[in-house]
Amino acid sequence: MPLHVEHKQLVVPGELLAEGDYLPGDNTYMASGKIYSQRVGLAEVKGKKVSVVALKGPYIPKVGDLVIGQVVGITLGGWLVDINSPYTAILSVPDAIGKPFSPELGPLAKILSIGDTIIAKVIAFDRTRDPSLTIKGRGLGKMEGGVVVDLAPTKIPRLIGRKGSMITMIKKLTGCEIVVGQNGKVLIRGRNPKMVELVIGAIRMVEEQAHIPGLTDRIRAYIEQGKQG
Repeated sequence: MPLHVEHKQLVVPGELLAEGDYLPGDNTYMASGKIYSQRVGLAEVKGKKVSVVALKGPYIPKVGDLVIGQVVGITLGGWLVDINSPYTAILSVPDAIGKPFSPELGPLAKILSIGDTIIAKVIAFDRTRDPSLTIKGRGLGKMEGGVVVDLAPTKIPRLIGRKGSMITMIKKLTGCEIVVGQNGKVLIRGRNPKMVELVIGAIRMVEEQAHIPGLTDRIRAYIEQGKQG
């Protein structure tokens, strides 16, 4: 039975994607043996599974996600963190420093203050409670230096690219360190301000052109031309 769309094709709600032996994936629904899109986005075909990568939408946490968040509150046992989601995340003292809270620690603001930016991982979330974070682990913790750029969470997979191809290319061409949060926050660190600006420009291209084929080649050309200018 036929597949009615091509991989990465732009689709709209209610558009017929496939029928027959195909299975519905994210942002799709099945009716009378046919699979339709629920969202505006890009069709994604993996084997017999047909999904839609939404072009717009909020960040919904998943266990294992890397996120970049800002401390917005301090409680008796930890911190409240804005992770660009409908849900405010919780970072407990043990998940921050590896040991339970005790009066000997003193004010928690000495460890993390309101306004601090952190790189964290989601360790628990089931929609019945707010997501839990940890900053224990390599590359995690309070952000020191760099600039954070926003990108629609639904477009983060396009920035990363298949098997990391896009983000690897951008890092190699600019020499910048780039940390991509699944929540639509991208941290950029680089010694050369011009290279940092080129990375920001590349992210803006992803924001505006994620649905247009040939994006990787355009971003490569943009960076290479910018380096020569």
